[in-house]
Amino acid sequence: MLTSEGNVAARLDRLPFSRSLWNLVVLISLGGAFELYDIFLATYITPGLVASHLFTSTPSGFFAIDSIGFFVSCNFAGMFLGCVGFGYVADRLGRRSIFVFSLLWYSICSGIMAMQSSAAGVDFWRFVAGIGVGLEQVTIDTFLPEIVPPEARGRAFAFYQFLEFCAVPIVALFGWLLVPRQPFGIDGWRWVTLIGATGAIIVWWLRRRLPESPRWLAVHGREKEAELLLAELEASAVRDTGAPLPEPAREIAPAQPKSGNFGELLRPPYARRTLVLSVFNLMQTIAFYGFGSWVPTLLIAKGIFVTTSQKYAFIIAIANPVGPFLGMLVADRMERKWQIVSAGIAIAVSATLFANQSDAVLIIVFGVAVTLANNWMSFAFHNYQGELFPTRVRARAVGFVYSWSRVSAACASLVINFLLVRGGAPAVAAFIALAMVVMTTVIAGFGPRTRNLALEQISE
Repeated sequence: MLTSEGNVAARLDRLPFSRSLWNLVVLISLGGAFELYDIFLATYITPGLVASHLFTSTPSGFFAIDSIGFFVSCNFAGMFLGCVGFGYVADRLGRRSIFVFSLLWYSICSGIMAMQSSAAGVDFWRFVAGIGVGLEQVTIDTFLPEIVPPEARGRAFAFYQFLEFCAVPIVALFGWLLVPRQPFGIDGWRWVTLIGATGAIIVWWLRRRLPESPRWLAVHGREKEAELLLAELEASAVRDTGAPLPEPAREIAPAQPKSGNFGELLRPPYARRTLVLSVFNLMQTIAFYGFGSWVPTLLIAKGIFVTTSQKYAFIIAIANPVGPFLGMLVADRMERKWQIVSAGIAIAVSATLFANQSDAVLIIVFGVAVTLANNWMSFAFHNYQGELFPTRVRARAVGFVYSWSRVSAACASLVINFLLVRGGAPAVAAFIALAMVVMTTVIAGFGPRTRNLALEQISE
């Protein structure tokens, strides 16, 4: 049976979220874990970079290449280029091809970065590695909603983020154990970087047999391939459940153009969604990475010694996978936009309380609270931005709107560095809270609803 785009969507959306689909979600998610490992790598190796005299915590200028703020911003600048410069490739060549390419790119470049002996060299290869990481995240946000049925998309994204955030306590643990030391005479920060590069190769090997998105195949006129893949997915679902599948609903949407272009994102009906998500991503990163990437440094600014700050940061980092895991309970029961708004309010309150504590227990408690709220926001919005655009332009749309988070993160790192020197942790918390006020206002006022709707209904 040959397939139209609408029929492919109807057949996919009636599949149960059984073991076979869960296995695909796991394979896709494992690659995302290295985005988080790489991003939070900066958080936990910066004390080592300073101790090795490659970087300084008191830079000579705002854009000094040996400043920690510049080092952090280089990664996000690379991710920006990966998102906005190459995001369209997944629309043109397919989702699977990007999965094959991006992790190899990241692994090679990170390995080279670990061998550098100058701040300029570390910054450059940090930037280049970021290109591959940015491309990986865009493709995950594009692929997952295309294969998971509407009533399970929230859980799929929450589980994906659970696996992804498991990387944070892992890199925190490596940072705590290795960064203050020099195993075999090699700086600990280099070991932490090389561990991530090696792990990415292993995951690349595990994911090499991922299938292509049936929705993407149908949109690009490859109906026979889409039919073969759909038949395999349907047979797997029957084996998993031991029951026949229900009949697919009528075609969810009429056939759409086989290709899209960037201009669609700037015209109705998508222009407002593009603007809303661009503003959202500019703001959300200030909270997510503005806190997560600076935890040890914020703790040191509060008068806590370096070794103790690494321990506290590790305890706070352990909470990262807990947020998405608990979030699976509400991910498909609460409208996506209101999850984002609720998380934003929680971040603003918790960050302010964290910055104004002096007791160790309360510092950890409110640090964990900020982390949990950030992670709730994260799995909700990654799902949300992948749902709002049609298959033909989904990757370039996600790449474009998500790229603003990379611009924000690169700039926010420099601003936070500036605020931290002059106003301490309370000034950074006020910056984060202001960003959350803007973010929640935009999403509450202008974000569309998506819960339990087919992608084709949402986008058209």
